[in-house]
Order: sequence, then C-alpha cells, then structure tokens
Amino acid sequence: MTDKYILKKDHLLPLLRKLKKTHRLIAPVQNRHGDTLFTVIDNLDEVRIDLENQAQNSLKQFFFPQQETLFSYSNPAGDSYHFEPVAEEIPPTLYFGVRPCDLAAVLYLDVVFLKNAKDPNYLQKRQNSILVGLNCNDPFASCFCNATRNGPFTDCGFDLQLTDLGDRFLVEYDRSRGQEIISQWRQFFAQAGEQDVKAQYQAFLEARGKFKLQVHLDQAVKKLAEDEVPDSVWEELSMRCQDCGGCAYICPTCTCFTISDLQTSDHAGERIRSWDACTFSGFTRMAGGHNPVDRQMRGIEKRFRHKLQFDVKKDNRPSCVGCGRCVNICFGGTDIVRFINMTCCENS
Repeated sequence: MTDKYILKKDHLLPLLRKLKKTHRLIAPVQNRHGDTLFTVIDNLDEVRIDLENQAQNSLKQFFFPQQETLFSYSNPAGDSYHFEPVAEEIPPTLYFGVRPCDLAAVLYLDVVFLKNAKDPNYLQKRQNSILVGLNCNDPFASCFCNATRNGPFTDCGFDLQLTDLGDRFLVEYDRSRGQEIISQWRQFFAQAGEQDVKAQYQAFLEARGKFKLQVHLDQAVKKLAEDEVPDSVWEELSMRCQDCGGCAYICPTCTCFTISDLQTSDHAGERIRSWDACTFSGFTRMAGGHNPVDRQMRGIEKRFRHKLQFDVKKDNRPSCVGCGRCVNICFGGTDIVRFINMTCCENS
C-alpha cells in the first residue's frame, strides 16, 4: 500500500501543465466533430481531454507512423549509392490516458521492433516515452480485453497507472520514470489509505461484470492450432471482406509494412516505410505478377491465423488485445469477433 497514491481530480490539469513544460503531451482529445483521438496537445486550455470515450486511434501511429522515411540516398557519380539514415528528433513524450488494451499493444510493438534486431526509429521513440495508463471502470461496448487477458485493469507495463475513484484517482507506478514523477511533484500526491485501496478493488470487480461481448477467444485459438476451422468460415469471410485494410490500419498491433523508394531528384531519393495490410490483394504478389495466395479465398485467413495462431505459437499469446476497434470500423462484418463466433459455433 506504500506505493499507492491519491491524485485529486482538481490537481490533474495543474500536474499536466507542469509535465508539459518538459514533455510533449499526447492524450485522448474530443475534437469539434465529437471524435475522440489521441492528439498532440499544444495548449491544455484549448482542448478537452476525454477520459470517458474510447480513442478511435491508438498509439501505434506515434511509435510506428503510417509513413516514415528510413533513409535518404544519393548517386551523384552515377556508379554507387550512398545511404544516410534519417533520424527524426523526438522530444520526451508523455502519453496520458492509455487504456490497458493500448498499453498491451505498445508492449506487443516492443516485441516486434525490439526483440531481435532493434529498429532504431522505433527505439528512439520508445526510449523517450512515458506511459500514463487509465484502468477501465466501464468497458466499452465492443471491448473484450477480458478474453485476451489485458484488462479491464492492469498491474504492469506502465510508468504510472490511474484508477478513477470518483473525485480522485488512485495512482500506482511500475517503472522508475513514474516513481520520479511522483517524487518530483510530491505536492500533487497524497498517500493512499486502506479505503482507497478497497475502492479500487471494488471498481475492478464491478468492471469485470460490465462486458457486453462474450468472446470465446481461447476456443478459437485451440481450433486454429488443431486446424479445425471449417472452410465454410474462410469462404464466407473472404466473400464479405471488401479489401479496404481498415481493420489493419485501426488495429493497434498490426505491423505489416512495405518499402518503397521515392525519387526526389535525378541523383537522390528517399526510402520510405508505409503501413500495409495482409488483406490487400497485392500483399503477397511477387515481382513477376504471380500471387502464391488465393486472395479471393485465403486473404483474410492470413490475418486471423497471424493473430490467433502464429503469434500464439511464437510468443505464447495472441496479438489481439481486445480493444474492439475493428468491430466498429468493419462495414463488411469480417472483424475478429465475428470470426471467433463463427469458428466456435461451426460444428460445435
């Protein structure tokens, strides 16, 4: 209990103002259209930080941008190319209001970009980041993080973690940067008492019973591992998929990308990394035009096998964090929840 603190809600904005003097601040902000998005905040007095609604985007775009220049290249003599890494200067950044699913997604990105060969662009952004999480007292309608074991509360992976207790937040730290914030700005924090800790636990128990979706993810993982998903499931999903890539772009853990060269002059250019999607018709097309994957029948199969079979085998956990964003964006009805439901209902 000694590592739990209380932050009054009236003190939140003053604390963020202090932190913003040394950090770029990114938080869920409701814009003039009513959309909530993780946004870089220039002036805290001109925005409304929205902790009530789910951000429609995730933190992926900040750590792994949709389009990013990796190298510039030149060939002034016309005989050999010279490559120069392009390093964007990223200021220390505080990400505030990060839900457990999005926190789990960042930890998954760490595995992808840092486990073996470390991606220098990602590493720089990640080293300069502070993650301030927010436990989910009221899971959103499309959420199923309980099925993926990422939420609705979490107890690791963050720098600071907040739990809403009505007129105050209970604050915990998991990493040294979070502890340093509490130590540096001790005037904003009070020691949590026994009643505060009990209130947090009660909020956790209540949150677990508020999920509207019942998703049997473990059953789907088992059927994929045992190759028991009927062809009829893939056929229907492939027929419904519109090949738009929206699911991959909105997903906080989809990391497929393509590389292209952009010529900027007669003897120079840039090598660019851009998001890609395994449901795109050209994703597996080879240079000669041949495509070893039947895109009409097997394109979307690759997506769900990746998330619920291949990643489970490789990392002992699915790469779906249960945020439910794909449920909301897919107008073809080929989101992961539909796939799981179809898989578990077929021949069951």
